[in-house]
Amino acid sequence: MIRVIVHVLNDDPFVAELATLPDPRDVYVVLKNPRRRDGRRLATLADGVTTILFPWQRITFIELLDEPKSQPDGLLTIFRDNSEGG
Repeated sequence: MIRVIVHVLNDDPFVAELATLPDPRDVYVVLKNPRRRDGRRLATLADGVTTILFPWQRITFIELLDEPKSQPDGLLTIFRDNSEGG
């Protein structure tokens, strides 16, 4: 699944998942597990909804989020030793 942030007209963006990237010829986008960015359910959806068909005409743009496995395991830091040995 591809995690995305969907930006829509006249509403707050929300987080969802895509099975595949949508085809530009599609009229709507199939979004799974839609939720607010803080993880809570969308108030506009009925309880138990797990998949929505969202029309392209309402979508401004979609952000693709990085997969967790592609992020580094730890921080990479640069260390400079300014002390002079002597």
